[in-house]
Amino acid sequence: MDNQTAWNQNLAQAPVTEPVKVVSITEAARINNVTRQAIYVAIKQKKLKATKDATRWTIHLEDLDEYRRNKYSRTKSMFAGELLFDNCKGYFSVNQAAKLLCVPAQKIYYATRVGLLKASRKGAAWVIHIDDIKGYQENYLNKRPKVI
Repeated sequence: MDNQTAWNQNLAQAPVTEPVKVVSITEAARINNVTRQAIYVAIKQKKLKATKDATRWTIHLEDLDEYRRNKYSRTKSMFAGELLFDNCKGYFSVNQAAKLLCVPAQKIYYATRVGLLKASRKGAAWVIHIDDIKGYQENYLNKRPKVI
């Protein structure tokens, strides 16, 4: 067996290790569409796993994916074991209602404060039912002032 054949056999038998995919804080921030500071804070709060190599932080892509999956999102907020803003059941946040009605969120807050739009408080959040949103739209937003 010549050297070239032996080399090819050893190469074929060697375990193929996939390179570990790591990124820097800057790359992680670009991937997540956030600032470098946000990534650094997540590392310091132990919400994102990372290792420091001499002077640079490195983050495994799997850890970055896990962080993204577990990241706080208001749409996933729970109250008494149920989703706060369960759109399937017709419950919306103030911002979601504002987007549905194409009005600023402050107009929705004002309407709830003066009693034009019924909303309930669950913890720190205002929750508005779709029927109340439709009623507000029909009774107040679709009415045009009469011009004399």
